[in-house]
Amino acid sequence: MNARIDWKNGMAFECENRGIKSTIDASVDHGGKNLGPTPKEIVINGMLGCTAMDVVSILSKMRQKIESFHMEAEIQKNQSPPVYFTHAHLKYFLYGEIASDKAIKAVESSLTKYCGVNYMISKVCKIEYSLHVNDKLVQQGETAFIDPMS
Repeated sequence: MNARIDWKNGMAFECENRGIKSTIDASVDHGGKNLGPTPKEIVINGMLGCTAMDVVSILSKMRQKIESFHMEAEIQKNQSPPVYFTHAHLKYFLYGEIASDKAIKAVESSLTKYCGVNYMISKVCKIEYSLHVNDKLVQQGETAFIDPMS
């Protein structure tokens, strides 16, 4: 993987990955103009996106019919430099013709084996999750990644 970042002005930067350009910026209270997400917000998006892609892929292979799916994250961070995530709660909301046991297997597979972003973050941040299928809470727990080095 390769990336490039170019300073534009103020606290705004243009990032490039695989020829795709995006903007990051600081919030107004940190000298930015809110032209894009902050680097930490991009990390949160990566946490959500990585596991969401796993879940959709796994459920599709299980022939489950997803009508709608969204996720939310609640993140806590420490207050002194370096500021980093200390606790994350990932919330999965799946709707459709989805068996709860298959949804549980998909989320647990992502958060024990497949999602590299959350694996990396879990080294410094406790990650918990809750899984809702058709508005019913069916599972909650904590990540338990299998160490790929063992």
